[in-house]
Amino acid sequence: MIRYAIALVSLLALAAPVAAQSMRDGSQPRQAGFGMAVEIVGDQVLVAEPNDVRAPGAVYVYAKQGAGWTQLAKLTAEVPTRGDRFGSAIATSGDRLIVGATPEGDPGGAFVFEHSGSEWRQVAHLSASDAAAADSLGTAVAIDGDLALVAAGGADSSRGAVYVFRADGSGAWSQVARIDAPEGTIADDRFGDALALQDGSAIVAATRADSGRGAVYRYGPVQDGWSQLERIAPEDRTGNARFGSAISIGEETVLVGAPGADGFRGAVYSFRPGDEGWGAPARVAFEGTPQERFGTSISIAGDRAWIGAPGSDRFRGGVYHLERDAPGTWGTPAKVSLVDSLPDGGAFGGAIALGESVGAVGIPGEDYGMGAAAVFERADGSWSMASRVESEGGSGLAAMTGSPVTCDGQAGEFSCSNVDLVAFLPVAAIGGDRGVRLNDIWGWKDPETGKEYALVGRVDGTSFVDISDPAHPVFVGDLPKTEASPGSTWRDIKVYADHAFIVADGAGPHGMQVFDLTRLRDVQDAPVTFSVDAQYDRIQSAHNIVINEDSGFAYTVGNSGGSETCGGGLHMIDIHDPLNPTFAGCFSDPTTGRQKTGYTHDAQCVTYRGPDEEHQGREICFGANETALSIADVTDKQSPVAISMAEYPNVGYTHQAWLTEDHRYLYMDDELDELNGLVDHTRTLVWDVSDLDDPVLVKEFLNPNTTSIDHNLYVKGDKIFQSNYVAGLRILDIQDPTEPREVGFFDTVPFGDDGPRFDGSWSNYPYFESGVIVVTSGYEGLFLLRYREADRPIS
Repeated sequence: MIRYAIALVSLLALAAPVAAQSMRDGSQPRQAGFGMAVEIVGDQVLVAEPNDVRAPGAVYVYAKQGAGWTQLAKLTAEVPTRGDRFGSAIATSGDRLIVGATPEGDPGGAFVFEHSGSEWRQVAHLSASDAAAADSLGTAVAIDGDLALVAAGGADSSRGAVYVFRADGSGAWSQVARIDAPEGTIADDRFGDALALQDGSAIVAATRADSGRGAVYRYGPVQDGWSQLERIAPEDRTGNARFGSAISIGEETVLVGAPGADGFRGAVYSFRPGDEGWGAPARVAFEGTPQERFGTSISIAGDRAWIGAPGSDRFRGGVYHLERDAPGTWGTPAKVSLVDSLPDGGAFGGAIALGESVGAVGIPGEDYGMGAAAVFERADGSWSMASRVESEGGSGLAAMTGSPVTCDGQAGEFSCSNVDLVAFLPVAAIGGDRGVRLNDIWGWKDPETGKEYALVGRVDGTSFVDISDPAHPVFVGDLPKTEASPGSTWRDIKVYADHAFIVADGAGPHGMQVFDLTRLRDVQDAPVTFSVDAQYDRIQSAHNIVINEDSGFAYTVGNSGGSETCGGGLHMIDIHDPLNPTFAGCFSDPTTGRQKTGYTHDAQCVTYRGPDEEHQGREICFGANETALSIADVTDKQSPVAISMAEYPNVGYTHQAWLTEDHRYLYMDDELDELNGLVDHTRTLVWDVSDLDDPVLVKEFLNPNTTSIDHNLYVKGDKIFQSNYVAGLRILDIQDPTEPREVGFFDTVPFGDDGPRFDGSWSNYPYFESGVIVVTSGYEGLFLLRYREADRPIS
């Protein structure tokens, strides 16, 4: 009997293009990825969820019970651990299931399960004696009876390798061979990205071979190992085609996907295997549109095939139906309307499994990357959606309120030093639905009641949390994102005259929301859902908003998507009347920015009172402009003036900066220097800006205690409060402004290492009179912390 396995295509390769900002494709925090792989075993549907770093990976088993589909089982590794990536690949044969698991920093492996009825049990753990930590054994798997293939995509500098396992008569599995990447492959060719088994032959794809065009190899067993029988590489593959990303074997036919072909329009090739090999390829006729990724996933059942195009319709995704005209010959694919509507970025079709009367389609991007899957049933020759299935999701962290926890090296499961945990609310407790994470944060004190509120940005809106009793924070209400806009990783909030001003990046026609914060006083039966009090539409998307409360002007930066973008620089808005904001002018310095448009990622605008007498009393903006520091005089909104710009060594991405209270020094973070290996510890740049015409870099502070990516930082008195992604909140003493030293920290991500990656603490607000510091951590939630003065630095 013929069995096949569909290779996983990384969600990072499927991610839709994002607006100009610091996170590049592939750098987004990894979500759960439920639906990245699906399989059908008899009348059961299996769905993998491998990517959740906050919980063990899992494979969920569903079966029809009554009118709906019900979860029968949740399969995990024998010893499940957070981030074990169990479910990275799955394949089935008869009553057997093989599951790959590729935890970071571990050689990886695979697990074999067998089932009887609704019961599944693990019968083997497949590992390789010579596998190294970077090999990622389990990136792809295939199984046929007593024979199994397990790929090690990272082996030999990602040339790749494939291990062959076999079960003996007693059911015990052992390694019988290793198939090394063939001669001619080079580092990063990824031999083993997809696997299949056909009548004892091993089919192995190297999707990045031939400069990304891809190739497929067929091997047959011989007495002392496995011998290459043929290399399949159609001549018309275009650059970056990734031929071999999906392989499906049916009766007398093989379909192979090349989702990167023709500008990521995608392509599928048909082969008719014979005694002499696979024969000449026939390219399936496909018109399509760019970015569809046609051929990302393929599944054949009899004379039918479904082909996934998860990039279709701006990554909502789609599925094409294909009928076989004759043995080895396929007709023209037709896009099928399997569901009424698809979510933005859902990548419907990222994985497919097709049976005679049941089908399953992964939607791995739904719910902001948590993922989902759709189950379909066939009746009277037509298909209809029978169920949508999903996992519960969430950070797995419970709320901690009522009793503050003193830091003694730990506060609960969070590591810390000199920073106490006052309270913690997970994302779901402050209005975040499945898959939602937090981003920016700001604060407001009600001048009438004295209550303090945290204003918390979410992917899908803004949460208002009463922290006046900080051990018992109360979620007061939710302001949803602008209705016509998609969810956004980047939401930014500032306050002026008891009003919140909110923008979002990569969010279509979001505009600037204005919300009257005094409405929080009168809330009954919290939480409530609010509507905006005003909407400013002279911008669409913006990466950040800056407000000078002294002058009554707001500045949106990183503007994109239409209307008045100001080159991505300062879009100046008069907000003296908060409910009637008016456009005041533009400023950008074209000597800065990646595209030399003066794009500003973030800024601080102040009425200058520093030591440079020439500029005292003027309104000065200090811009973090991707490639450099930009200083401008924006006092006259119709004639703003560039004062100076300054560059520095090893620029990754000039991200954000904040002045000391005397306006003499400026502290800056670069978001990509750690990630790109330009520095070996978290770097904070110290500028002497006592002469605005000639800013001088006086110190590159490398924090000896962390290598994480530094994000937003704020200065209060003689302290810097710095959100450093997976290393959490870091507090630096700057009594000597040019010699920062770390005096406290609170790690908001209680698992994994603190290396340079995008996850964890986005921002903080340290300016409440109560001394409470509020901190956002993406998938975790809202932390209320309190710093205890320390006499000496962290050692």
